[in-house]
Order: sequence, then structure tokens, then C-alpha cells
Amino acid sequence: MKKIIGVISVAIFVLGMTSCQKKSVVVINSAADLEGKKIGCQAGTTGELYLQESVKDAKIKSFKTGIDASLDLKNGAIDAIVLDELPAKEIVSRNPDLTIVNDNFMTESYAIAVKKGNTELLESINKTIADLKSSGKYEELIKAFMPVDGNIVIPEIEDIDSENVVKMGTNAAFPPFEFILGTDIVGFDVSMGKMIANDYGKKLKVIDMAFDGLIAALQSGAIDFIAAGMTATEERRQNVDFSESYYESNQVIIVRKPVQ
Repeated sequence: MKKIIGVISVAIFVLGMTSCQKKSVVVINSAADLEGKKIGCQAGTTGELYLQESVKDAKIKSFKTGIDASLDLKNGAIDAIVLDELPAKEIVSRNPDLTIVNDNFMTESYAIAVKKGNTELLESINKTIADLKSSGKYEELIKAFMPVDGNIVIPEIEDIDSENVVKMGTNAAFPPFEFILGTDIVGFDVSMGKMIANDYGKKLKVIDMAFDGLIAALQSGAIDFIAAGMTATEERRQNVDFSESYYESNQVIIVRKPVQ
């Protein structure tokens, strides 16, 4: 097992060490306070959709990653970020001048996406998810990637001996579900993806790309399934088929702390 002390990527560490001039802070204590504000989000996510549909007069700026959005927040270019809870917590843990507003304004369920009509792969994925939960291996993954002490442990999962490959598309900027460690893409979804591939009788190949390009890549056949902390929304169900849910998450708001 690989142990990561204090978690996650060089990019986040550098972000936390970045110094910036003090900016006046817009007070945001709840989702209602987002109205008319400059708000960052990750492109193609449910956070972006929420801002577009539910926040009046929001000045939305979409980024490739939450880390990129955090740089603009620290520099005062935006007033807040709407992001999934666990990646938000990781960003805030590295940046003492940022904090999270918990308002429970949106809960979502992550699931794995396959191409419409690919029932063979979908049934295999659902069986793997069910087996992981019934065997206790799911809880082991939770403890490995979401530990109380913050020290992630990467499980060692051997690939099966097969010449056939199944391709998983992801966006490796979403810790602890997928992130880059050295030259490797790791995370909760990647480890689960290896188990899915093994049960499917193929080796896993992980392909990193922009989150908002994942569904198009799936539809074109460039990848076989998506595991990227993706919420199974009704809009997305029109274009892909989803597995059973494997994780429940909340959207949160990241803001700058008031200047002392």
C-alpha cells in the first residue's frame, strides 16, 4: 500500500503556499447570498447547472478544475465557488484564508456512466458495486481515501492477466475520487474502476480529460465508462446510462475568510 501523508497533489500544495494581497471580502453565509455575485464552478458539473438555473443574476465563471477556481477566489477575481464537498474540503485544508459555507442546498448521487444500450458492461458494473458493498470492501475504500486523520492509503489492486482493455474516462483533479500522484492517476474511483475491470475480465486503462468532455468521449467510443464523481442527473440520463449510485455528496460554497 502507498501512504500519502497529509494528502494530495503538488498543484494544491503550491496553491496553498501562494501569497496574495488582502482583498475586501463579500459576505456570503448561505446559498441565498449568491444572488448577483461573481461565482466560480467547474465546467460541466451540477454546480454549474445549479448556478445557471437557481441563482438569480449570478455572474458565473467556469473553470477546468476547482483548483483553478480557487486561485481566482484567493485573488479576489470571484466572490465564491460552488463545488462538491470533499474536493472543496481538500482545497480549504491547504488554504487557511479560505473557508466553507455549509448550507445543505444540494445533495447528489455519484454513479458510473456507460454508453446508451451497453447493458453488458452496465450489469457487470452494478454487480461489482453490489459485491463491494456486501463484502465490506466498499467501506475499506472509504477508509482508505477518506480517512479521519487525512492520510490517504492507496490500496494495491493487481490487474488481471488479460490482453483486453476497458477504458475509463475521468478528470484527475477531483480528490479524493481522482487525482495525480507522481505520474499515476489514483483515487477512490480509480481503485473501484480496477475492481470493475477485473470483474469484467479486462485490464483497466485510465484516460484523463476535461470533465465537460467526458460524455462526448463516451458517446464516440473513445472511452467505455466514466467514473469521475459524476452525478446521475435526468439531463445526463438522456445521453448515457448510469449505474446504481455509489456515493452521496453535497454541494458547498467556498469563500474567503474575512480580513482581520
